[in-house]
Amino acid sequence: MYACICHAVHENEVRDCIRAGARTEEAIGEACDAGTSCGTCHDRLQDMIESYFTDAAPAAA
Repeated sequence: MYACICHAVHENEVRDCIRAGARTEEAIGEACDAGTSCGTCHDRLQDMIESYFTDAAPAAA
């Protein structure tokens, strides 16, 4: 599925950018152009960033 329609960037590509160190919408845009046109996907990009860190956090013992 596309994360950014304007630049035809798939969610997997955005996830790769986040795994590689992108921590903001701007950093994702620099890495793969997602979010650098109309801005409609900014909420989705932010959700993907937050989800990455929520899913990666160790479970509380």
